[in-house]
Amino acid sequence: MKTLPAIMDIEASGFGAGSYPIEVGYITEEGDKFCCLIKPHVSWKHWDDEAEELHGISRHMLKESGRDIAWVARELNRRLGNKTLYSDGWVVDSAWINELFYRAAVTPMFRLSSLEMILSEAQMSQWHTVKDKLHAESVEGRHRASVDAQIIQTTYQLTRV
Repeated sequence: MKTLPAIMDIEASGFGAGSYPIEVGYITEEGDKFCCLIKPHVSWKHWDDEAEELHGISRHMLKESGRDIAWVARELNRRLGNKTLYSDGWVVDSAWINELFYRAAVTPMFRLSSLEMILSEAQMSQWHTVKDKLHAESVEGRHRASVDAQIIQTTYQLTRV
């Protein structure tokens, strides 16, 4: 059996410019999962109520349960080492990871790459249909980072020929 890719997903304070990471989650090739809320850096001000409605993470939750950005950056490095993880939203996810590590003054040891780099044409042609079905069937019923990472990995598995 072919190995599955490690997947990372990030939830953010909004959808556009000025948004920042508020939760990071991943699933490894072996199926190990990690998810962590991120306490906003003092310079991070943008907040989008529509994004909050989508992922169900409030500012209050981040202040109460979020981890310090330096802790999150160091913990991701500790857990991931020199792995390559893949993102289906690489354009924004890579920007948010870069912002997290920049503000934490930590250099990332792992690499985040675009999922499209490892998808075949056949996978791409059925990707959204399969992923949307998995989201609809998810017992978690939430749009959160580790749940999304697992759905992305399962979509990869189900679309692989």
